[in-house]
Amino acid sequence: MDWINSLEQHYLWLALGLFLAAAEILVPGMFLFWLGLAAIATGLLTWALPIAAPLQVVIFVVISIVTVFLGRNYIRQNPITEADPMMNKRGDRMAGETATVVEAIADGSGRVKHGDSEWLASGPDIAAGEKVRITGSEGAVLNVEPLG
Repeated sequence: MDWINSLEQHYLWLALGLFLAAAEILVPGMFLFWLGLAAIATGLLTWALPIAAPLQVVIFVVISIVTVFLGRNYIRQNPITEADPMMNKRGDRMAGETATVVEAIADGSGRVKHGDSEWLASGPDIAAGEKVRITGSEGAVLNVEPLG
């Protein structure tokens, strides 16, 4: 344990804080960032004041609890919103648009053409060539209804 006391301990805390903050990039969840912030704060306190190693650990634990609690409350009050909530929901993104039935929808299933793609479709019986409105999707199957 003497080797720890021989080092300038604030460098260890600062390095730990930077490591934890950087690890947040690899581990989702916005948790390691707050621990990294606590380690950096402990490092700054250790640099400014001569604090014994056991007390440094206690300070780190207390600051960690406070930062995690405050961070959790901040995230709850300011949730991260998606720039485009329909980004990976291609079928739902087409809701409200029109398509052309290319294979008659009979017994609840058929095929429609939207843009340059053909899609499986489900809905009421509709003859080929009719225009339909897309109402949503279930996986790769578009839900459609007749226009009008």
